Amino acid sequence: MTNILFTKKEQDQLKCNPNVKAVSERGITYSDEFKRHFITEYEKVKLPGEIFEEAGLDVELIGKERVHSASKRWCAAYRKEGVNGLQDTRKGNAGRPVDRELTLEEKIARLEAKNQLLRAENELLKKLDLLERQALKMK
Repeated sequence: MTNILFTKKEQDQLKCNPNVKAVSERGITYSDEFKRHFITEYEKVKLPGEIFEEAGLDVELIGKERVHSASKRWCAAYRKEGVNGLQDTRKGNAGRPVDRELTLEEKIARLEAKNQLLRAENELLKKLDLLERQALKMK
């Protein structure tokens, strides 16, 4: 990551662009739509800086290193997982679990899921036991 920090004014400028989801002092989160657009244009053999400029993003403000690293990251994710690799999944997986009291329905749902998992595990162990016994008989 680059050492360039964004000032409050620069952050506000970047936030105005519809292709930017969020901006902090240290980084930019781009919209999933922009990432898909980027890949489409990149496959048409456009340069990353050109794609950013056409999207209204100032490459000099963002920094060439950031543009280059975002390009590499998105292309690698697209090659590995397709369009799904471009989606921002941090919101669903980030942070610690919520420390709040669960409702009765939530507790019941969790216990039912745990019960179902344990039943499936027991069935699997029974099948393994049966297969082991059959293998011993054949010897």
